[in-house]
Amino acid sequence: MTNLTIGGVPEHFNYPWYLTLKNKEYNKQNINLRWQDFPGGTGAMCKALRAGDVDIAIVLTEGIIKDIADGNPSKIVQTFVKSPLIWGIHVGAKSSFKNISDLEHATIAISRFGSGSHLMAIVNAYNQGWDVANLKFKVIGNLQGGIDALTNGEADYFMWEHFTTKPLVDDGTFRLIDDCPTPWPCFVIAVRDEVLENNFEEVKKVLDIINGKTKNFKQIDAINRILAERYEQQLEDIQQWLKITEWNDGKPISKNIITRIQNKMVQFKVIEKKKNSSNFIKNMYI
Repeated sequence: MTNLTIGGVPEHFNYPWYLTLKNKEYNKQNINLRWQDFPGGTGAMCKALRAGDVDIAIVLTEGIIKDIADGNPSKIVQTFVKSPLIWGIHVGAKSSFKNISDLEHATIAISRFGSGSHLMAIVNAYNQGWDVANLKFKVIGNLQGGIDALTNGEADYFMWEHFTTKPLVDDGTFRLIDDCPTPWPCFVIAVRDEVLENNFEEVKKVLDIINGKTKNFKQIDAINRILAERYEQQLEDIQQWLKITEWNDGKPISKNIITRIQNKMVQFKVIEKKKNSSNFIKNMYI
């Protein structure tokens, strides 16, 4: 039995992993795959990949590209969710800020530097024509940290996945100012180089299993109600999320896609310069 550890955010995007683990589908392939929740998001998972604490991670595209460029010894093996991620731009319910233009000089809560909440704040600032060099950040760790920072006035706004934070908008903790979609596919699967070297076939089996599950995920009986209940969402919000979310069909990620994303990240000043796109990916299906 091969032991592998996988990390991901405890959100509805990753429910297909829960189902395959619950059904012991990896065990049937002689793989002991153990899941670890990362409420801190992509920055925390990049750190765990570097430390060898996880072997595989379901990470935000922009976060892992930046971290591989900065020396993370991992590769992207495929896209997981190919549709954009919708980032909600939230303020505290009692905040005086009303419009996105009010936020130009405000303090931004981020889970950590290099995380999606950090990088997408830069993308949003660029979209608004603000001076990215003047952005002010407050590191808050995770979603609960964001709630605390906005409630206590330690930060002014916080960007997190729209549907994950929708219950906090509904209950009056946050107020949604606007949305900012990622200009690229949102989640990819990253694997440590050492694991790809030693357990290539096992990783391939893991991908085959999860791609089989996501292929017909939307057709699972009552999946909208299951997700709404599990993630404490309104049914209509989950239905809308399912409508706009597309998982990967198992095709490998291309160098062209990585190059296009790097071009945008350089434009947004998220990374300084492009690197050879083949350094970021490993094609599992050659």
